[in-house]
Parts: sequence; C-alpha cells; structure tokens
Amino acid sequence: MKKIIICVAVFFVSSSFLLAVGEAKRTNFIQILTDDQGWGDLKSFGHDRILSPNIDRLAKEGLKFTSCYSSDAVCSPSRSSIITGRTPFRNGVYRWIRPSSIVHLPAKEVTLPQLLRKAGYQTSHFGKWHLSWYAEKREKSKGYYDFVLGSPDQPSMGDYGYDYWLATGNVARPNHKTPVNFFLNGKPLGETKGFSAQIVAKQIEHWMNHVRKPGEPFFMTVWFHEPHGPINSDPIFLARYSDKIKDPALKQYFANITQIDEAVGAIVDCLKKNNVYDDTLIWYTSDNGPEGDGYGSYNTKDSPSGNSRYRGTTGGLRGRKRHTYEGGVRVPGIISWPAGLKAAGVLPGNVVATPIIGSDVFPTMLELAGLEPPKDVVLDGASIVPLLQGGTLERARPLYWRNLSPLAIAIRRGDWKIAGNSQRTKFELYNLHDDPRETTNLAPYHPELFEKMKKELIAYDKEVLAEGPDWWKSEEDLKKNIPVK
Repeated sequence: MKKIIICVAVFFVSSSFLLAVGEAKRTNFIQILTDDQGWGDLKSFGHDRILSPNIDRLAKEGLKFTSCYSSDAVCSPSRSSIITGRTPFRNGVYRWIRPSSIVHLPAKEVTLPQLLRKAGYQTSHFGKWHLSWYAEKREKSKGYYDFVLGSPDQPSMGDYGYDYWLATGNVARPNHKTPVNFFLNGKPLGETKGFSAQIVAKQIEHWMNHVRKPGEPFFMTVWFHEPHGPINSDPIFLARYSDKIKDPALKQYFANITQIDEAVGAIVDCLKKNNVYDDTLIWYTSDNGPEGDGYGSYNTKDSPSGNSRYRGTTGGLRGRKRHTYEGGVRVPGIISWPAGLKAAGVLPGNVVATPIIGSDVFPTMLELAGLEPPKDVVLDGASIVPLLQGGTLERARPLYWRNLSPLAIAIRRGDWKIAGNSQRTKFELYNLHDDPRETTNLAPYHPELFEKMKKELIAYDKEVLAEGPDWWKSEEDLKKNIPVK
C-alpha cells in the first residue's frame, strides 16, 4: 500500500484551480491517438513538407511537449496503458494483439472510461480499438475481408466503460479507403464509404449533434488508423502535394498525415459549433514510432500500388517502431485546453521539455475530473496537472519501458536514460539532453550513476513482471528470453 501512495503523491491539484476551471462546467476530455506517426511527422515538430495546419494550431493554442512518449513501441500495449495508467507488461497487453489471441486487456483492469462513466461522464470511442479479441478471415479470391470484433470470453467495449463506440478490431481493411471492418456499438457496418479518418470524424459529429446529452461532460477516445498501413489517402489530399513530391509512396504518406489533420480540424469545428471547445481538453499523441525504415523497403501488399508507403520520420532520433531507442517511443505530444490553461495563467504556444508518457493520461484526467485514483492499484503514470498550471513535475517513478526488441527495457529519470536487453545482462546509458540521438553510451564515464540506474531498472522490471499476467510464457522465444525472477 505504501508503494501506491508514493506513486500518486503528485496527483492532487489545488482546490482553487479546480474551482476556476471545473465548478460551473466540468472539463470534457478527448484523447486523440494516431497509429505509427513518428516524432517528426508534423510541421509543428519540424517537418518541412507535411501540411498539418489544424494539428499545428492545437499546439499554437495549447502546449507542445517535445519529450512525449508512448508506453510501448507497438500499438496494443501503448493503448492499454493510456486507459489504465499502467505499463503494458503490468496490465497484460504485452504485444500487439493477433487475431483470436488469448491476449487482451483483462476484465480486472480498472479503466478510465469506467471511472469517468460512474462519475457522470458520457463515454465514447471512435476508430481503432485493438485491445481485445478479434478474428479476421481473408478471402483473396473475392477481394474482401470478414471480421468479428468481440468474444463472449472477453470483455466487450461496454464492459471497458464505453457507452457508444465506432470501432475496428485492428487496422482498417482492406485499407483506409472504404473499409469493411467497422462496428457500431457491436454491429458490423460492412463496406463504409469514404476514408477512415473522415469516417471517424463524421461519426463524432453525429454523436455530438444527435447522441450526446448537452450540459453533461464527456470523455472520448479517438484512435485514428492513419498512418498505419495499408495506407490509402484521399485524392483531395494527394493533390496538395502534386507539385512538391515526385515519389508516389512519399506523397501517399504525407497526404495520409494531412488526412488525419483534416479530420482533427473537423472535430475541432464541431466542438466550437457546440460551444464546448474551450472546456474540452484534447490530448494528441501517437501510439509508437514510425513503421518501416523510412525508405520504402517494406512491402505493403494491400496498398493499391503494391509498394510500401511507410515513410514516416523520427526527426533524426535513433530507432523506429518496435525499438526502445527514442525513435520507437518518443512521439508527438500536444495538449489543447483553452479554458483550463487560461484559468491557470499559462500562455498558449508554450513548449514543454519535461518528459510525459501515455500512462499519464489516466491520472491526469481523473484529477481534472475531481476523482481519486483507484485504491490498491499500482499506477505507472503520474498526473501532469502541475505542467498544465505552468509549474514543474516531480515524478516518484521514472518513465519505464519493456518492449519485445533486442534492447528491451529502459527507464528515464530526468535527462538520463538507461536501457538494457531483455535478460538484464547488458546496459547502455545516455544523456538525452545532450545526446537525444543516443549516439554515445556514457556508462563507462559515469559508473556510479550507471550502477544506481541499473539497479533501479532491474527492480522496476522485476516488479512489473511479477504482477502482470504471464501470457508471454506461451511464446517459446519470449519464454527463453524474459527473466522469470
């Protein structure tokens, strides 16, 4: 119990701040997640060619976090952490969930939509889910896919806390154009005309205008499929790059980010028309770093051209999706909240270098809703409300990762990051302030710090593996490589 209290010691916000932003109108929450978008895949994060004016406007009117992290280097685990506040190997979703897999977010896990729904929030989800059982059958001769989302042996999205949901089990199939695998409140929609991000935005507009109860607060997860493959972008967005990009695969990727951007703009416009934009906190980020190698060497058989369109950038960071290096886990981070930031006296457009992580969403939104964290649950995330007030954040726990990669485990504390292999026998030490590209292992030059952080990383990793479900033991390659003690 002592461990839990320490974990959430930074949780409680001053009563004056809550009164300023939440007494008359309770804060609404929208958590936007893109799929495989790299840290450098926005103009506001340094890209010189991608067109992302709506997302960049959120950063200009809110806060931009330059050291924002996903909790894992692949999709399902990072998603599980967002709605539980717990690192993936602790909550059981240790890998991307394969069709008909036993791996899923366990029913015992306490989720953010569950807690907010009990507190009077309307809860909804739009887009990719990928946290519980799904099955897919590919009919190559007919050119379509059959899908089932949900299983009687695992919790439904309603059980996880959602009142309303438009969801796919995994990626949009056969690609982003006219997907066939959307489910609306558990019922298959079949072929759905349009492009995935715009389908999601239109359904959000429908929910806002025809389902939502005005005057009651809401929580929404908006998990776009883009730019995960199979990539397909609307010709409208491709045309915006027609005179600038000659490489068709690169053009498709850039247009795919713009496809997301247009949908974000539509969502913001809908919030404004319903007079709830100022009182809505939007947390925008990505589930992990970019797929592929950035040069198109991966084939994407389901893309219309048959060629890879995985052309995302890490902005020069080392590693990519599946890597524990920065390029695999450092992602764009933007928080927009006009009323809340104004009440706290925080100027829009501020750039925050303090590290934050996906598991911080859970305790942050609970605090702003005036709710305490669940008892007897170990949280890995921390509330970042002090940062939203223009202050500093002192973490009791460091940022932590365990991925299914050769360099598997890591913690970050302050500017320092130590990473090691899965067996905890080899380690590397980096100063991310001086060396964000992780070019120089400083372990030989800081032996005392190295030993101290290695000890902390090993202890943290042992604790996580001891608590979480051991489904990974069913995979022989993991069973051999992951320590059991």
